[in-house]
Amino acid sequence: MPMWLCRAGRYGEHENKFLEENRVYCTWDNLPESIMQFRTKQELQQYFVENDPDVKVKTAMNWASQVWPFAHEMKKGEIVVLPSKIKPVIHFGRITGDYEFLPQNANPYHHTHQVEWFACDIPRVNFDQDIRYSFGAFMTICRIRQEERIKAVIHAYQQGKKSHPVVSPELIDEEEARDIENEALGAITNLIIQKTKGHGLAKIVDAILRAKGFTTYVSPAGPDKGVDILASPGTLGFGSPKICVQVKSTDAPVDRIVLDQLGGVMKNFHADYGLLVSWSGFKSSVINEMAKQFFEIRLWTHKEIIEEFLKYYDQMDDDIKEMIPLKRIWVVNNSEE
Repeated sequence: MPMWLCRAGRYGEHENKFLEENRVYCTWDNLPESIMQFRTKQELQQYFVENDPDVKVKTAMNWASQVWPFAHEMKKGEIVVLPSKIKPVIHFGRITGDYEFLPQNANPYHHTHQVEWFACDIPRVNFDQDIRYSFGAFMTICRIRQEERIKAVIHAYQQGKKSHPVVSPELIDEEEARDIENEALGAITNLIIQKTKGHGLAKIVDAILRAKGFTTYVSPAGPDKGVDILASPGTLGFGSPKICVQVKSTDAPVDRIVLDQLGGVMKNFHADYGLLVSWSGFKSSVINEMAKQFFEIRLWTHKEIIEEFLKYYDQMDDDIKEMIPLKRIWVVNNSEE
């Protein structure tokens, strides 16, 4: 039975929505039309070219080859593979609904299948290296070919047993070509997870803020009275804006009560703004409230943490660079021609 890789964004920013809503989405933000209206893959490709002057033909072909099967080939009963970017794990679901076009949904959640998540949080290390490479394929949506071996690992994990290779490794076909950039990003993410358990994530956020030019105070490990970091600009930190930062490194998305608590802490510390950081993201109760909090509070998930960390890495202290050692490399960009 076919098995499909479906990513939840470059940084996994859609992952919690996928899991909470028991759905997978085709998160193309330039496709406000039903995929079913296109009779051929070539028509879909032409649509991409005609509706975005910056899209080259090869890019449009690549997009069409991923979007087309989401509506026309993925069927009930088939398995969806969701590699997590929040944790070093893989989630597996079974498709329970036909393709749906939901124009009333916010962009980019117009295209979807209902899914039953039947095996979540299976560690990546349980899978052989070639299978992990297929999970790191360049494509956002694509067919995975090692179905029986993957199913064997799922079964063994559910039985509490160690899995064993079923057959010799298969060659990765060109549809599953490795995305080196994505693999590197995954390795950086996993290293941050390993090094920042507990209070360690606050150290990373503090390093980002100091690299941005803020002077900070970090609460000692233990009860923090609702604030992990205080930040303000200037050498001594007497400037404005004054920011209260709350950092959550738990495996579960943060709920509304934490957002409300941060608002109270901001008043106690006479802060101008608040920053709520949650590696595992936020529940819908928090997201739905953010319009009201737009001028006072910002949210960071692992996506923003990694983006800011990489952006300001060169300006960070040596102890951070020793904890998360990185180096720059150059590769040929074959994404456009």
